[in-house]
Formats: sequence, C-alpha cells, structure tokens
Amino acid sequence: MAIEIHWICDDHSLAEHCQQWRTLPYVALDTEFMRVDTFYPKAGLIQVGDGVRAYLIDPLRVSAWQPLADLLEDRNVIKVLHACSEDLEVLLRLTGSLPAPLFDTQLAAGYLNLGFSMGYSRLVQDVLGIELPKGETRSDWLQRPLSETQVSYAAEDAVHLAEVYLRLREQLSDEKNDWVLEDGAELVAQLRREIDPYELYRDAKLAWKLSRAQLAVLRELCAWREREARSRDLPRNRIVRENALWPMARTQPNNLSALAKIEDMHPRTIRQDGEFLLGLIKQAASLPASEWPPALPEPLPIEASAVLKQLRAIGQAEAERLNIAPELMLRKKTLEALLKSGYPDGPYQLPDSLRGWRRERMGQALLDSLASAGAPS
Repeated sequence: MAIEIHWICDDHSLAEHCQQWRTLPYVALDTEFMRVDTFYPKAGLIQVGDGVRAYLIDPLRVSAWQPLADLLEDRNVIKVLHACSEDLEVLLRLTGSLPAPLFDTQLAAGYLNLGFSMGYSRLVQDVLGIELPKGETRSDWLQRPLSETQVSYAAEDAVHLAEVYLRLREQLSDEKNDWVLEDGAELVAQLRREIDPYELYRDAKLAWKLSRAQLAVLRELCAWREREARSRDLPRNRIVRENALWPMARTQPNNLSALAKIEDMHPRTIRQDGEFLLGLIKQAASLPASEWPPALPEPLPIEASAVLKQLRAIGQAEAERLNIAPELMLRKKTLEALLKSGYPDGPYQLPDSLRGWRRERMGQALLDSLASAGAPS
C-alpha cells in the first residue's frame, strides 16, 4: 500500500501543520540525523505520523521552530517515539524543547514482556507482521535531494510507528501505560539535567585509584575536555582521548615530550592543545589541599556480588509477577549505589535514582533484604 507523503519545507507550512497536530490525541515522531565528526547531532529530517499519513519536515529549509516546540510541550498530545534518547537530543537542539508526555514504544514492548531493548524493525515485525526494508540509517541524511529509498524508509517509519503505538496501547493496562509515560518523563528529565563538567571526573575509568591531589588534576582535564567538545562541536575523543585522561592526571607531565609518551595521546592533541594542557595540569597540581576533591570510593569488592544477585532477584520476582521484561526493573547502577551507601554493615539508603513506582513497589523489600543479609546467622 502506497504511503501518503507530505513535505513540509517552509516555516508557514510547519506552523499550520503543528496547529493541526495539536488537535490530535497523539503524533508519532522520528528523526534522521548525522553525527560522525560532531559533538551535537545534525538534523537531516524530522518525520511525523498521524496514523494515516507521513509528514517529512526538512530542517535544512525550516528556520522557525517555535510551533514544533509548542507541539512538543502540549500535554494534551502524546508524543510517540522509539528508543528515543538521540531523537530527544535532535529535538532539543532544533527547538529548545522536549516532548511531554512521551511514550517510548521500546519501553512499552518491555512492559508487555515482548522483549527488552527491541529494535524498531523487529517490533514492527512482531506487532504488525510487516517486514521493513533494510535500513537507510547509515546513509547521508544531509544530502539533497534525498534518494527515493531514503524518502520511503523515512515515511514508513512514521506511519508504522503510529500503528505500533495503537496496538501496544490497547494491550497495556492503564497502570502500565502510566509507567511507560513516567519512564518517558524520566528520559526527558535526564536530558534536562545539565551535566556539570566539574563532576565528570567521578565517572572516569580508574579514578578511584588516584590520590586527592591527582583527582584535582583529573577534574580540570575532564571539565576542560567537555567544555571544548561542546564549543568546538567535536566528539570528546577528538579533543583528548578518554584513555589519556587518567595517566595525565597520575603522572602530570611537565613538557611536551613527556606528554607525547602518555598512552593513547594523539599527536594532533599535542599540536593543537599540548602547551595549554601542560599549563592546566600545572595550575591544577598547585591547588591547596583544601580545594582537592574528596577521595572516590573503591569499587564494591567481589564478595558484594552475592548481595547484588540477591537484590536483583527482588526485581526479577516482581517482573514475573507483573509480566514485565526483568531488565526494566532495577538498573545495575541503582543497585550498586544502594549497596555503596552502607556496605558492608549498613545502614543503607535508597538512592535518588530509584524513583516512582519502582521505589514504591520494591524500595522497602530491597532495604529489608539488606537488613537480613547483614543480620548475624
């Protein structure tokens, strides 16, 4: 069946269509973008499906995005996307807004126990019995004109996404639908939380092995790399490679040849930023002890894995009871944060990342399990 395709290539047309879409109960949204040599994604196409037609918005010809921002923020219209973390970045970059309410069909499939982290083609096959042509995802979405296969691929995505939503929604209980929307809101909130560049050092590989004085250097290096990646619009590893940060903080080279010996240090980085990096290292190394960051906790010991397994089992039992993909229940990072809050003897504290229905249903059971694990036999 041929898909009805409408192109939107100017500001006036976008404004008119957004007004029209705001009268609907839902719209399906998808984006095609390029992100090869840049920090930020470059939008190549925005697709909208209303359940009948596909609308293709050309971001290279539209410049007034406020009407789309208003649609994204209209709480009377559900925005349907699939595995949408990168799509959200594209929309935020273009419009300054993010979708609310957000229904992610990949999450919904997990709540119906169809599978966890399902790819779009497989979901369409499972739910609609339609086999999509092999993707154009790797093709150049900034080229003009787009090829016929690119256009039909993009249009099919938008139309079938709307159909998948309707099928999934009718199978979801109202409670599970609320949970899908709650998780969608959390995805949006995560993107809205501005990452403080000065906190990034905490997640650097092996950072816990460094002294507080060395952490002060790592903190500056990580913060500088993040700010430069954003301002130059380059991938972080094009500024300084990830694996070079830790040895720089540990050995604190004071000349270019010592810097060049750092493992995984790219010659381009030394040419472009070598002198600056040496100055940054020297400056951070001279900070007084009162300004050093606190030492980072060591990773959990191997013995803790049995306790982690016990905590994971609580999520798995609840998943079985609710017929939900177990991977949706308790994230490993959340359980580790819970364990680190009091290991080995307690008391333990539920981490902030355990929110909403998960906290209500499993929070107390997790604390009880830890209390009994710590009780003398």
